[in-house]
Amino acid sequence: MSAKHYENFPVASWLCPAALRPAVAAIYAYARTADDLADEGDAPPQARLTDLAAYRDDLLAVAAGGTASARWAAVFDALRPVLQRHTLPLRLCTDLLSAFEQDVTKQRYADRTELLDYCARSANPIGRLLLHLYGVDDALSLRRSDSICTALQLTNFWQDLGIDLRRGRAYTPALDCERHGVDIDALLRGSDRVPVAPLVRDLVDWTRALMLEGAPLASTIAGRAGWELRLVVQGGLRILDKIGQQGFDPRAQRPRLDWQDAPVLAWRSLRMRKRSAQPRTQSA
Repeated sequence: MSAKHYENFPVASWLCPAALRPAVAAIYAYARTADDLADEGDAPPQARLTDLAAYRDDLLAVAAGGTASARWAAVFDALRPVLQRHTLPLRLCTDLLSAFEQDVTKQRYADRTELLDYCARSANPIGRLLLHLYGVDDALSLRRSDSICTALQLTNFWQDLGIDLRRGRAYTPALDCERHGVDIDALLRGSDRVPVAPLVRDLVDWTRALMLEGAPLASTIAGRAGWELRLVVQGGLRILDKIGQQGFDPRAQRPRLDWQDAPVLAWRSLRMRKRSAQPRTQSA
């Protein structure tokens, strides 16, 4: 689950195991507050970086058994017992901050490798933190979690294409833009004459492949947590569908989930479960 504001996807919902809801909510509040420091409001870049540095200091203080400043007391009061009780890997928490600091200073990405590096710090730590809470730490599950979280982050980029461009930020990799004949500078100037459909279709196909690569993880997580992950996967795929339904040009209107999507998500999640429950035939 990405740290960006994924209101499309459930966070600490009723499907989450009740005993873990406070921990999940604390992790999400920590990530979202840091993300807001990087993105929300009209503070200048240096002020944002100063705030993020202070936020990091509070995290390290709490992790060392000390106290945080009063500024984000609610966030760190909730996170402190989670860090201690579940022995959360601190590196995952600081990786998130490094990605948010990058958001302040970096507005363009040269290629998919650069974008994947960002996702490895902005999104993948959330999935790994959740797996840590569930006691899942095998290499295959971690790789699948990374694929899902990266796909969710990329989905958010293509979903928010118009919003990010208006903020002066282009997550569409320069090499992909060049291959499809898209002028990034013209996009950032707000020109609606720049055709983006082939570019966005290509990026959506890449993102869908990543999501499907990680999707089998949802069938290995037991109970409510597995159902929540199936809904998260299907929610991401549904947004990608909606981007396609808009002609692969989400600049004018941000595609989003609403109550009408609930039956579709529930049915697709059930089909995921049924497919995973089918016995596998062995080849001769």
